[in-house]
This record gives sequence, structure tokens and C-alpha cells, in this order.
Amino acid sequence: MLTAEQVAEAGTSFDWLTATDGVLYWVESSPQLGRAIVMSWQLVHGSAAVRRSDVDAASVGSSLHAYGGRPYAVVPSGIAVVDASNGQITGDAVRTNTKHVHGDLDGSAAELLGVREDDRGDELVSIGLATTASRTLRSTDGFLASPRAKADRLAWVQWDRDVMPWDSCEVWVADWRPGGRLGEPVRVAGGTGESAFQPTWGQDGSLYFMSDRSGWWNLYRWHDGNVEPVAPMEAECAAAPWESGYANYVLLPGGRIGMTVQRGPRHGLVVVEPGGEVRPIDVPYTFIKPFLAAVGDRIALICASPTRSQEIALVATDGSNEVEVIRRAASKQRPVAVPEVIRIGSGGEVTVLFYPPAGGSGPAPLIVRAHSGPTYGMDYRLDWEVQFFTARGFGVADVDYHGSTGYGREFRTALDGRWGTVDVEDCRNTALHLLATGRARADAVFICGASAGGYTALRAVREDGPFALAVARSAIVDPNRWTTTAPRFQRPHATILTHDDAKIVPQQIRRPVLLIHGDRDEIAPIEDAVELASALASGRLLRLDGVGHYLSGAALAAALDAELGAYMKVLSDCAE
Repeated sequence: MLTAEQVAEAGTSFDWLTATDGVLYWVESSPQLGRAIVMSWQLVHGSAAVRRSDVDAASVGSSLHAYGGRPYAVVPSGIAVVDASNGQITGDAVRTNTKHVHGDLDGSAAELLGVREDDRGDELVSIGLATTASRTLRSTDGFLASPRAKADRLAWVQWDRDVMPWDSCEVWVADWRPGGRLGEPVRVAGGTGESAFQPTWGQDGSLYFMSDRSGWWNLYRWHDGNVEPVAPMEAECAAAPWESGYANYVLLPGGRIGMTVQRGPRHGLVVVEPGGEVRPIDVPYTFIKPFLAAVGDRIALICASPTRSQEIALVATDGSNEVEVIRRAASKQRPVAVPEVIRIGSGGEVTVLFYPPAGGSGPAPLIVRAHSGPTYGMDYRLDWEVQFFTARGFGVADVDYHGSTGYGREFRTALDGRWGTVDVEDCRNTALHLLATGRARADAVFICGASAGGYTALRAVREDGPFALAVARSAIVDPNRWTTTAPRFQRPHATILTHDDAKIVPQQIRRPVLLIHGDRDEIAPIEDAVELASALASGRLLRLDGVGHYLSGAALAAALDAELGAYMKVLSDCAE
């Protein structure tokens, strides 16, 4: 049976896929490596070669805006990367030594573009590859992202310090020459009530970008001062910009465009033909990360499904739907549960991925999981943490509660000012539905979540039934206090979500609680969890020393074992 240690060891991840001159690059991390490194793939004399970069960095990664930005760029002399240990750029041609955090890098023949952040705000910077001199092109007390140069023009993204980029975000352009200054900036799209981002220059000088001006993130094109939709549809064609530098579309030869399309939890891949026809590509994946790249007329993507771990694949766009896998996250384990997509009405339908217990039929212990958004969504892919519990006879239900992405702006903003209410209602209705349909045991229904999902789990046990216990990992406990303790990037998020009754009050908790928290969590500081645990008569805190907001390795294994132990105690008490 799959152990907690095996779950932790299965954590290979691929991110930040890009392509330069037919060579693919990505960041790869795994428990076995113990750090993140840049890898590359290319065809050499008809044979594929995968290589590991030799950049001198403790681990490649950026904490720009707390969640990250593209942590490397390819330049003529090699690769420039952000060292995760200090936020500085290092490489053969470029090295920085400032008090900033760098990220969202983009290379050109003469300069390296990027964003750097400190407590005062953001700067758009250019670093000369010949001189290594750094110049500030633009600064703000808000946020900047995605510097993209083309000939004598520069595009970038910005948003104010009191908003989140998925609520209000702007695309700007200005005249620019390497080594020169920016001309008068022009706003292309975005503003109050519109989220625009992911600028990319076309060969003809057109600027492509994503915008949700229609209520859905769709692709647009700016040309000769005019903005026009490229492929309008009622679907999300971009991911919420938690990190800076996403690429949900890629420009292909012949004026074609490859693009992800998300409807609910399922991701798909399409090609937009020059005439506007949208042609789906049949791929064996349900989840695609927002990092598309192009190798010739093939689309490179990081993808997965409920039965396949993450892999990097090249997908043909010639109509053959041919898929070539070039890198796999190897695992000796086999999944034991495949989810069923169900829809549950709760004042507006929500979507749930239900994983049945292995080898069981009839009512079983149920774990309802609130994802870690709230402006995110459940991942429709192989999740070894889910398999850990289904292998032991638990059913698991992942809930895309109101506030999740994948359903348009109206659904995404439904949680504003109501955090801990409608999300809890969606999770409760999920449990009640599975109880009513005979899939869950009435005395063994649990709720868990991490980060924002941990807050939802804690709110869910402020009332009687149906949850017998809550497990909250790296949880936010007091959203009102979080407006000041959250990272600079996320403070507006806390302000938008919170309300007068948002704080978790110990006296209102009616069910046992297990809190799991790292003492180096910089997103949800541990002090609130310690205070709550000490005030709860039936609460326990598993403190993880030296661990941040995200759990991996031994910390993840310890958390899974503790969570299982908490559930088993409830089941044991029910049997007595």
C-alpha cells in the first residue's frame, strides 16, 4: 500500500517551459534532487538529448510577489537564473547584488529584462549583457510583470497596489531601444473591472494578450491602435496570474496560435487558424500547466491526467494529434482511484471531482477537500495524496467552490466579502449529496484544506454536521489580521475577501481540529495557528520546524501520517 514517504518521493515537478531556437528549457525539481534546476531538450543529429544546466545556484526559483515569476532566461552566453536562496540573478553574463527579489526574466541579444521587488514596490529593469549595468525602466509602488521586447517597442503588465491582477490589470507599451529609455507609455487594455495580461509580440508587430473584458479570459490582438478578439468563447483561456510570466498560448508558424482552453476543471488544447477557426487537438490530458512553448509547428506542454503523472510532451498541430513524450515524472506507484466529475446544486451549481475508495462499494469514510485558492481551482490530474487515502478505504471529494477559476469572472468574484460562507456551503452540500446518494458514512465525514482551503475547513466546523473533524494545513486563521501579515502581493486579496465575521473564534469551533503548520511560513504566519490551537479544547497543532507554506519531503510525509491518524481516531471512537 502507498505510504506517506512514497507520496513525498513522488513529487517530481516540471515548470516554466520555454523554447529558444528549437531547444526546450524548463525547471525541474524533485525530492531526490533536493533542489530545482534548469533542464534542456533538443534534437541532435536526429537523436533527442536531455541536459542539465551548470548554473551556479543553490536552487533555481523566484519568490517575486511571494508566489514567483519566471526564474531564468536564455541569453547568448548561456542561461541567467534567479537563485532561490537570495532572490539574485546569477549566470555567465549577469550577476546582481541588491536587496531586491528578482523574477519574470526575459532575454534578448543585448539585454536581460526582468522585474525586481522590495517593500517599496516594483521596478522594471534592464541589464546590459556586455556591461552588466542595470537600469530602471519603470517603477511603481504597485506591481509590474512580463516585460516583452520586440524591435523598438516594449510591452509589460502592471496593476495597482490595492488590487489583485485577476481583478484589475493593465497591458502597456512604449517605444524602447536597448540601452535607451522608454518613450511615452500607452495603455493597450485593462483597468477597473478588466484583467489583461500575458503580452506577446507577433511577427507583424501586433501585440497579443489575454483579457476578461467579456467575462472570460480570451485572447485579443492590438494592431494599429485597435483591439480585436482573436477567438471569442465562453471558456477560460488563461490561468489566474498567481505567478508572473505564464504563457497559456503560443504563436506558431503561418499565423497559427496554440492555446489552452479550460471549462470547469478540464483543460484542453486548441489551434486557432489564421482565419479564426478554432480547432481542438485531441490529447490524453485533462490538466495543462500555463507554460506553452513551440518547437517548429509542434506545441510543447507540461501536462497530466488522473492516470498519468506530470510529463512534458510535444503535440503535433498538423491534424494527426501525434504526441511525443520527452520527459516523465517517474513513479513506481499505480493510481487506485480515478475521479468522477459530478455537479451539485447549491444556489448555483458547483463541480466536484469524486474519487471512490479502492475496492469498496456502499457508504465509506469521506474526505471533502477545499482547494488552496480561493482564486484557484482543483487540479484534474493524478494526485498521490488522494491515492494515499483512497487506497485506505476513504472516498475523496475535491470541490470547486464559488470563487474558483475556470468558470468566468462572475463565479470567480462570488466569494468577495463572503469568505468562509458560500465556500463552506458548497463543501457542506457536497458532503450532503454524497451522504444522500449512499457514498459516504454519516459518522465519518471529514473536511480538509491547505492555506485558504484550511480556512474553509476551520469555518466548516463552526456548526453541527456533517463534518466530524477538520484538518487545516498552513491555514489562514484570521483574514482581518491577514490583511497586514500577508505578503505585499496578497494583502488586497485578504481585504477583498474578508468581512466583520471572518475571524476563526475558538469558542465557535464544535468539532475536533488538527492544525499542521510550518514555523517558517511567510504567507500564513504560524502565530495565528499557535494561538488557535492553545485555545481549543479539542485542537492539536503539528508544528513543522524549518518548514514554509508548502510541504514536501519529510514534512509532507509527517503531515499525511498525522492527518490519517486523526481520521482513524474518529473511526475508532465510532466503533466503540
